[in-house]
Amino acid sequence: MKLKTAADIMTHPVITVKENVHLTEVIDLLLRWHISGMPVVDDQDRLIGMVTEHDLLNFAFDGNAEEATVADAMSRKVVSFPPETPIEELVSTCVVQRIRRVPIVKDGRVVGIVSRRDVLREMQRMYGRD
Repeated sequence: MKLKTAADIMTHPVITVKENVHLTEVIDLLLRWHISGMPVVDDQDRLIGMVTEHDLLNFAFDGNAEEATVADAMSRKVVSFPPETPIEELVSTCVVQRIRRVPIVKDGRVVGIVSRRDVLREMQRMYGRD
């Protein structure tokens, strides 16, 4: 049996955002795509951070979301994995560090993302419930 990797279960293409985008646009993207966070990339599409619903909550009702940008809210310290990472390693890290989603990065560029939902889908396949 082939051991599954991040590349086997990741979602791609990935919805990403640049750090100069206003938070109101990020809210629109999160709601439109039914996601709870997304990688932040630079002009060369290299990973520089993550912005999540949690990050946005600080700006939600203070009236500054129209002026604030992703750079104001994003997390710059991001755990990421290469595509060949075994699922077990990825899941273990996410559980221990309480991470909901991790970008999958190759040569500095985001090629996918693995969320808890992706892991649950794989579990559903493993147990023959798909």
